[in-house]
Amino acid sequence: MTAKPAATPQSSVELPVEAVQARRFEKARSAQATAVLEDYVELIDDLLASGGEARPTDIARRLGVTHATAIKTITRLKREGLATSKLYRGVFLTPEGHGLADRVRARHRLVVDLLRAVGVPEQCAELDAEGIEHHVSDVALDAFALFLKRQLKRQDP
Repeated sequence: MTAKPAATPQSSVELPVEAVQARRFEKARSAQATAVLEDYVELIDDLLASGGEARPTDIARRLGVTHATAIKTITRLKREGLATSKLYRGVFLTPEGHGLADRVRARHRLVVDLLRAVGVPEQCAELDAEGIEHHVSDVALDAFALFLKRQLKRQDP
């Protein structure tokens, strides 16, 4: 018969105040919900710029979702005033949708630039930025921009 190893006491974990912890989790859930819309407006803007149209089938294929999921999210974009659609002509962004796409693209670029500045390879930085960009605060983005600006000054002869 083999003896069971003695149980090791768990280390004491100090939890944050409940309200603080709840706020952190709420921020993450909210960012997750917003991330989907941001990905859609950015892709729609790219499709419109490159080919003049953004059809739900193209959106679904490029995002790796079903056609039904794309339609559901496009309906949400329209409800939130970010997109419109025309029968047999695809999806178009409203001025608000274009503005959001521009902000998302700039945020993505800034996160990629920061990751590259700390040594992350290009492909990895692009992939990782796709998740980080939706969860990072404006305060952190401002700090990233300041850090990159300082890095550029150090590199100038």
